[in-house]
Amino acid sequence: MLVVKRSERVADLIKMEIADILIKKIKDPRVGFATVTGVDVTDDLRYAKAYISVMGDEGARKKTLAGLNSASSFIRSELGRRLVMRRIPELAFKIDNSLEQAVHIFEVLDKIKRDK
Repeated sequence: MLVVKRSERVADLIKMEIADILIKKIKDPRVGFATVTGVDVTDDLRYAKAYISVMGDEGARKKTLAGLNSASSFIRSELGRRLVMRRIPELAFKIDNSLEQAVHIFEVLDKIKRDK
């Protein structure tokens, strides 16, 4: 039997809700085209890290991260309205660089393949 921790279920739920909030509610011009790639929630459900992928250069990433961090209390209050939980986790936003790292790895592998 597959056992899924409650924190993982809550993380998936928070991920979907934050993505919806970013699309429908956030009007901050600093927040560009951002995608929620993952959420990690501590086992006690007090803290959550939301990983965000942003299209654009480093400046766009920094602006988006600043906009999201300034809107974190609003996003948390929206989560409180949408989720039936005793306590909504404190939110922290982090840039997810895994897409750029994957592209770099593919470029390196392609270069190795061409050199052979």
